[in-house]
Amino acid sequence: MKQQWIIYKPKLKSIARTLRKNMTLSEILLWQQIKGKQFLGFDFHRQKPILDYVVDFYCPKLKLVIEIDGDTHIGKEQEDKVRQERIEALGLHVLRYSDLEVKTNMDGILMHIKEWIEENAIHP
Repeated sequence: MKQQWIIYKPKLKSIARTLRKNMTLSEILLWQQIKGKQFLGFDFHRQKPILDYVVDFYCPKLKLVIEIDGDTHIGKEQEDKVRQERIEALGLHVLRYSDLEVKTNMDGILMHIKEWIEENAIHP
């Protein structure tokens, strides 16, 4: 399969680097479960620039974005909706989880991601 290049604003590279160094607890917890191809053999990237945004996690092979919505998303539901629509217009799929969900139901989230992969992707 040919690699699809994702367009992003170059200034986002330094922002993404900073975000990787300052991940939230929920991002750290999920990253521990999916990094290094340990989750079903798929390679996930953290704090990946896409378009005008930096998404929490991205798997190029699956064309899957995983977002964790914490306190910074409160009151920004419309912005998040537009952001998600723009990302999905690239042919990517977005799974969203709340910060609290990640902290209290990691097994459920991992099962949901696994089910999505089984329904939507070919394993490596």
